[in-house]
Parts: sequence; C-alpha cells; structure tokens
Amino acid sequence: MHPQLILASASPRRSELLKQIGIRHSIMAVDIDETPWPGEAPAAYVERVAAEKSALCLASTATDLPVLAADTSVICDGRILGKPDDLQHAIEMLSHLSGRKHQVYSAVSLRGEQHWQALSVSEVRFRPLSHQEIVAYWQTGEPHDKAGAYAIQGLASVFIESITGSFSGVMGLPLFETAQLLSLAGIDIIP
Repeated sequence: MHPQLILASASPRRSELLKQIGIRHSIMAVDIDETPWPGEAPAAYVERVAAEKSALCLASTATDLPVLAADTSVICDGRILGKPDDLQHAIEMLSHLSGRKHQVYSAVSLRGEQHWQALSVSEVRFRPLSHQEIVAYWQTGEPHDKAGAYAIQGLASVFIESITGSFSGVMGLPLFETAQLLSLAGIDIIP
C-alpha cells in the first residue's frame, strides 16, 4: 500500500501514533534549529517549529503527498523545558516538575495544497519525586531525548497523578487535532 502522507519526524512515538489510527506514511526527518526566540510564547514557539519542519520537508521532497510535522514542549511557570542536555539538566527539570502541575503544548502542521495547523494544550500533575528516583529514571535512558525529560507512555507514567487533555498530545502527536487536519486534506480516518 502506498503512503498517504510524509511524516517529517524521526520520532518513533509519532510514527506509532499514526499507525494506531491506520495512517500509512513514510518518514523524512528534518533538522531545524529548535531554539526558542527571546520572549517567544509557548504556543507561538511550538506552532512555529512544527510549521518550519513541515515547510522544510515539503521543500526537500518531490512528492504530491501531504507533509505532517509536530512539535511538543513541556511548560512550567511559563518556561519552555526542552530536551535535557545531561543528567544535571534532567535533575533540574524533573525537580521543577515534582509535585506540581505543568502544561504540554503540542502543535501539528499539515502541508498539502494548503497549510493547516492545530494546537493541543494538556495539563499534567506529577507526584513528588525524590532525587534518587530522578537519577534512577535518567539511568534507564528513557528521558534523554524527551521534552521535559520524561515520557508519559513509559516509566514516567508512575510519576503522573493526573492529566487533563490529550494523552497522545503529551506523547507528541495529538490524535484528535491530527485527525481534524487530515480530514481537511481529504484523508479520513474512518471513511
């Protein structure tokens, strides 16, 4: 079967989520500078990064397939928490999230004949975490390439007291919003 779209991401989680809803896709990861601009609001940041990813991917390929890209950031106290650089950075981030609520912003960008975007904002509450737990979690390797230094679908699920919003959005691709955009491009999940 031929792919229905190109996923502009190397994230295995995003690919798995698309497979979950039956979307056939090929993968073409793109590399862009994901540094937030000074004073950039979280929503504007994830929307800009997702749009830049889809635009670069579309410009780099000779296909008529739509291009889907996404970006996800963990936000606490208005601060964008990216991926941890090292153990110390992960300790800082997870200690900051410990026993508190934070937001996860996930933007989706779909480019075809037009450009469509959607934004999902979820709220996650962590239970208090000990320093020892954080270090042990880091040593599993799971948080190394994750926004906010955690993966909701993995071991970090035991840290989460509650979530309001989109579980798949916290994973990196909000399926409700993605399905809406796909429908606009003529790709129906359930025909």
